[in-house]
Amino acid sequence: MQPFTRLSALVCPLPLPNVDTDQLIPARFMKRTRAQGYGEQLMHDLRRNPDGTLRTDFPPNDPARSGAQILVARRNFGGGSSREAAAYALVDGGFRCVLAPSFGDIFSSNAVNNGLLPARIGEAEAEHLLDLLAAGLRELTVDLETCTVTAGNEVLPFTVAPTWRTKLLNGWDDIDLTLSHRAAIEAFATARAAAHPWTLPTRPA
Repeated sequence: MQPFTRLSALVCPLPLPNVDTDQLIPARFMKRTRAQGYGEQLMHDLRRNPDGTLRTDFPPNDPARSGAQILVARRNFGGGSSREAAAYALVDGGFRCVLAPSFGDIFSSNAVNNGLLPARIGEAEAEHLLDLLAAGLRELTVDLETCTVTAGNEVLPFTVAPTWRTKLLNGWDDIDLTLSHRAAIEAFATARAAAHPWTLPTRPA
């Protein structure tokens, strides 16, 4: 994965709480292969009217927000089922960071494993950012090394689990994280084998 250190990018508001994984990627689209991509189906039913036309009042449909890489939402983003395709859809839709007061736990883990930063900000900070976006703010800077968001002249803190931060900063998945401890693992295995040789499997003659 591409490491995430510092991102200055166009931002899109999503002033809704409880945006669940079925809203992020409706289940009927999950027959698609990963290679086909999920970007076009991101928030499909939220973005469209019953006749299939795009809603002009839905912020992600705003042409001025086209190409946004940062999303600002309200609490409990990504709750619901554990489908990893919700993270696929956001990444395929161009997003690299979601700022919200809280996230679904499984969604957050899936997001990190796909290079998407789930940055937790306070309720008041989320509302303040949404107000700034409504007033015309277009760009934010998200710095994972300092865990801060810069909006104009304001700097706001965010939090992310330390292990997830390490993975994103290095562009690691779970296997890469395990391999980063290879020396310690090999040292333990060697010491264990020497101290307790009877625990090792025996090979047939």
